[in-house]
Amino acid sequence: MALHRKYGSNERTVAHCQGCARISRLLTEKAAERGNMVNQAAVDAGALLHDIGRSQTQLVNHGYVGAEILEKEGVDGIVVEIVRRHVGTGISAGEATKLGFPPGEYTPRTLEQKIVCFADKMLDGDKARPFEQEVKRFVKKGHDVQRLKKLKEDVDAALGVDAESLVLSLR
Repeated sequence: MALHRKYGSNERTVAHCQGCARISRLLTEKAAERGNMVNQAAVDAGALLHDIGRSQTQLVNHGYVGAEILEKEGVDGIVVEIVRRHVGTGISAGEATKLGFPPGEYTPRTLEQKIVCFADKMLDGDKARPFEQEVKRFVKKGHDVQRLKKLKEDVDAALGVDAESLVLSLR
C-alpha cells in the first residue's frame, strides 16, 4: 500500500487491487489444496500492485508501466512479471509491437500470473461478477474471447473446481 500512496493511486484503484488480492488468495489456497506449488506471497503482492501503473496512465500500457515502477523500486521479479502480464488475458509479442510496447511477451504463463489475471477479470471495480459479463465486455471491445476462456480453463484445471463459482461465493 505504501507504493500505491507513493505513486498517487486513487482510492478506486486501491479498492480494486484489494478485491483482486482477496480473490487471488482464495484461488491460490484452492490451487495449493490440489498440490500445486504456488508462491502465495508473490500472488498477494502481485494482486495488490497489479494496477499501480494506473497511477501514471489509464491506457492498456498500464501493465508494463506498473512493471517499470516496480522494477525501479526493487520489487521481486516474480511480482513484476505478474503486473507486466495481467492486462486483458495477456498481450502477445506481435500485439505488443503493434501497440508500441517495449519488445517482449506480455501473456500470463505461470500459475501465479494466471491467477491474478483471472481474478482481475472477475471484478467490476472491487465487486465480484459473473464471468459471462467479462466475456461480453471482451466481445464488445473486440478482444480475444478464446484466450479469455482458455485462461479460465487453465485456472479451473489448477483448482480442480469452477473458479467462477468459488469467486462468486465471496459476494
